Amino acid sequence: MDPLRTPKLADALAEHLEQLILEGALRPGEKLAPERELAAKLDVSRPSLREALDKLQARGLIETNKAGNFVSRFLTPMIDPLTSLFQSSDHALKDYLEYRCLIEGEAARLAATRATDVEREAIARCLQKLRQAHEANDIAAEAETDAELHMLIYEAAHNLVLLHIMRALYEMLRSDAFYNRSELYAKAGSRDVLLDQHFAIAEAILARDPEAAAAAATAHIRGIASTLKEMREEETRVARALRRMGRSELLARASD
Repeated sequence: MDPLRTPKLADALAEHLEQLILEGALRPGEKLAPERELAAKLDVSRPSLREALDKLQARGLIETNKAGNFVSRFLTPMIDPLTSLFQSSDHALKDYLEYRCLIEGEAARLAATRATDVEREAIARCLQKLRQAHEANDIAAEAETDAELHMLIYEAAHNLVLLHIMRALYEMLRSDAFYNRSELYAKAGSRDVLLDQHFAIAEAILARDPEAAAAAATAHIRGIASTLKEMREEETRVARALRRMGRSELLARASD
């Protein structure tokens, strides 16, 4: 029988960092601390850390360039072509919102059941940040904090497949693949409604009420769908009116 072998430090370190990436503690696109600082924080030598990072890079989990070491954006090869496809599809928004209706309620339900105290504190802080952006009338910050709150809920659901898929979808949303969130927030009256919806979801999670959390999350997505439908119908009416106003340019003048 072969004697038991102690794993190399670099292998153990690579496994540790890989687990942090899988669990979402280290997020796609995030820059790691400089190697000297990271080695000190992990209490390992720089050669061992460098070997571990090389292993992660070979697995496609870490990207290294002159600016430093970054967590890979794993789904980018899939996201980029899909973003272009969805932007040219009339059905993409409907299908996206239908998917969100299926997912959001269950994610909120799981978060209400599974969220740790640390995660609940993070959600509570994010709520206050959302209110501050709302009161400051900072639409860009409010839309970004909206996304942050949803990601915290996905993390609190403790389902790794759900977490990584929804992160990929939010990357597409930031590229306006489905709709422009800033335009949604700019619509008259929508900001107050969205704030109330987000508070309803988060407060139910914090109260550990899974049924209320699921109902609030589903109502939130249905509300977004209804608002976006109104916005598109209004855009269609405006475009039609502008075409009618410009019809005279296409007609012969009476003297011709």
